[in-house]
Amino acid sequence: MKLRDLLTLRPGVADPASRFLDRITDEIADGPLNLPCFPDVVLRVRAALDDPASTADDIVKIAGSEPRLAARLLQTAGSVVFNPTGKPVPNLRVAVTRLGHNLVRSVAMVFAIQQARADPLLRGVARPLADLWEKSVAVASICQVLAEQIKVPTDKVFLAGLVHGIGHFYVIVRSAEPGSGIAYEDLPTDLVAERHPSIGRAVLAKWGFETVVCEAVAHHRDHARQTHRAADITDVLVASVVLAEALREDGGSLGRCEGITAFERLGLGPDELRAVLVHTGHAVDSLRASLAS
Repeated sequence: MKLRDLLTLRPGVADPASRFLDRITDEIADGPLNLPCFPDVVLRVRAALDDPASTADDIVKIAGSEPRLAARLLQTAGSVVFNPTGKPVPNLRVAVTRLGHNLVRSVAMVFAIQQARADPLLRGVARPLADLWEKSVAVASICQVLAEQIKVPTDKVFLAGLVHGIGHFYVIVRSAEPGSGIAYEDLPTDLVAERHPSIGRAVLAKWGFETVVCEAVAHHRDHARQTHRAADITDVLVASVVLAEALREDGGSLGRCEGITAFERLGLGPDELRAVLVHTGHAVDSLRASLAS
């Protein structure tokens, strides 16, 4: 028997918060994800996107079966953030083709998270879910800017930014279940921050996300990360999360950026970082609006 199982079976050896996090982590590994608040259509869209045999028409047919998701895709494809030239988006097929797989996946995930937030069973955790959503939008916005600077795929980094907190989302939702054994407000903040990146990687892997996105999410709090490779998506995500926290919590102060290797690897100094924060402050509202229902 694994040590984690022994700790779960022996109350007092591990505290209730650790036992809860251990249990939901093991459940991800051992079976299907327990997220009944997630719309089934989103999982079907994701499966179609991951199937090499699927065509754009297959994705359109699935997305079109849920009018609210179809409307979200049309709105996002026509928004100034993703369609700055203002080209008409006359139908769902054009929207799906223009956005591409990663952005369709992003919009579907946003739709799922927004639908989950509206679930009556999650009213007690509405505030932390709203805070997580606002942070995710800021992180995704910064990811777009940094990705363009270092020439990595913008749509893939944007997706990583949007879902970087999916492990935190999973923890919040599972803690709201009647039989969870612990309320979210009783979970130590530092413990959740330590554990949710690996939970996020497990959730995304279970859903079939690309390994590079899963690994970026798993390491987005690794401020001392070292690698001999060129700056990559993980570096962008690490930097974007820190900058989003600086913008939201520190009034734009760059103090928390000191000593974080991702900024060195990205070649970003204080002047460049301030410019990113200024741009983000203006861009977040537009991005939020483009993703809203």
